[in-house]
Amino acid sequence: MKRFKYILTLVLCASMALSLSAQSDSFKAGKNLNVQFSILKELQRSYVDTVQMDELVLDGINAMLSKLDPYTIYVPEEYEEDMELLMNGTYGGIGAVVQKKVDGPVVITEPYKDSPASKFGLVPGDQIIEIDNKSVIGETSAESTSRMKGVPGSNVLFKVVKMRSGDTVLVDVVRERIRVSSLDYAGIIRDSIGYITLSGFITGTAKEVRNAFLDLKKDGAKKIVLDLRDNGGGSLAEAVEIVSLFVPKGTLVISSKGKIEGSNKEYYTTSHPVDTLVPIMVMINSGSASASEIVAGAIQDLDRGFVAGKRSFGKGLVQSVVPMPFDGTLKYTTAKYYTPSGRCVQAIDYSHRNEDGSVGNIPDSLTSEFTTKKGRIVKDGGGITPDIEIDNIVYGRVSFSVVFNNIVSDYAMDYYKKHPTIAPAEEFVLTDEGYDDFVKFAASREFDARSVSQVEMDDLLKKAKEEGMYEIFKAEFDALSDKLNLSKEEALKMAKDELLPIIEAEILSKYYFREASIFPELRYDKQLEEALDSWKSNFPL
Repeated sequence: MKRFKYILTLVLCASMALSLSAQSDSFKAGKNLNVQFSILKELQRSYVDTVQMDELVLDGINAMLSKLDPYTIYVPEEYEEDMELLMNGTYGGIGAVVQKKVDGPVVITEPYKDSPASKFGLVPGDQIIEIDNKSVIGETSAESTSRMKGVPGSNVLFKVVKMRSGDTVLVDVVRERIRVSSLDYAGIIRDSIGYITLSGFITGTAKEVRNAFLDLKKDGAKKIVLDLRDNGGGSLAEAVEIVSLFVPKGTLVISSKGKIEGSNKEYYTTSHPVDTLVPIMVMINSGSASASEIVAGAIQDLDRGFVAGKRSFGKGLVQSVVPMPFDGTLKYTTAKYYTPSGRCVQAIDYSHRNEDGSVGNIPDSLTSEFTTKKGRIVKDGGGITPDIEIDNIVYGRVSFSVVFNNIVSDYAMDYYKKHPTIAPAEEFVLTDEGYDDFVKFAASREFDARSVSQVEMDDLLKKAKEEGMYEIFKAEFDALSDKLNLSKEEALKMAKDELLPIIEAEILSKYYFREASIFPELRYDKQLEEALDSWKSNFPL
């Protein structure tokens, strides 16, 4: 009896402690919210300068959410259209990529195919100087593009300086519901191999993949490459639907586990497949995340195909989207997801990653082994590790610099102005003379042409001078520095192999829309070529 009373006392104490802990947490939260409100009220009343209270509160919300994970965000009402574009790939507008400086016009850089911009005659290089009789000079890019967007079916009046003629004309454009497709290209490449590349997973992506796959089979495709490199993900439901195209109905694709019961789900294929036998290769890299990892992980775990490339990003978190007061939206993490074998794709620590945000090195001691449907060993710890690892294309510092400074885009625009027509998209190549012209164009612009070696040499010289070593070894330092110190022209010529496909893709997008940029990308894609070479010998399916 004494022991029973002792145990009962322990249970009661534990229950009271839990209750007090819960009350304590609620009390602390209420206290801090009260303090926060009092601070805001006092600042609004007495602070020496004008306080933008809405911005201050929004900054506070963002700071609070940043303590959780990188994917939990609050979207105010004024950015709801951006959320719609993110989730569904749609918005109301004219359908064009534009550039804008505060002191300049809105420049059309790339109309979308079959968009209102294209239908009403807007071409790359056209300059919009007024929107609905109001000048754009002095506006930010966001302010001007906001006025260009609107309800589908409504009109927007542009005053435009035409690129080729220089004439100033009025163009009355009828806005439409613009849908940005996530299927970038589908076609036959070599050896009867069908190739499908996706840039995201939005509403309708699975249907696009299904139709593309059936068309490729009609065209004679015997194998399929699903390219998910640099695909940041999107809709989980669309990812499950894509897997369902290639595995039997009722197959487990992914499961999620969270704090509340509603977050614990298993996602099975619910429709009949279109083909369960065609060999599949999924390509991934460090930019492949979320829904991309669901597809790649399922195909790998189910031994439905194999994965090639580099380890994926490592985002195995499920986000839910819920409405907030005053038409805001909260997108927050509610669960982690697991592949059919039981692997969690989420990186063990998403606060310590590579420079590109992807998974860093994970020690084997921190990983667990799982088995695929046929008994192959796969590991967790962050991301999907390919069956065949193939190094990424590595771009040098100079290539990043000229792209970041819009020099490639500006050269493509200049090329478009000077050449009314070019060869068909599949045949177009930039000649050696054309690349020399690019070198002259780029060298006249401001950009950092230093290589990584030059940057490190500059740092070494600085430290050597600080430590008094420079004067001692001045001749050696200067000789090495001179050899590494390339001119802009020399640096650009050394980067030709990296820049050529980028330049060709930009030029083609001016003449034949963004879809045409795939041809130089495929032509120079050494990683894809190596993956295709490895397919038959390493993974005969």
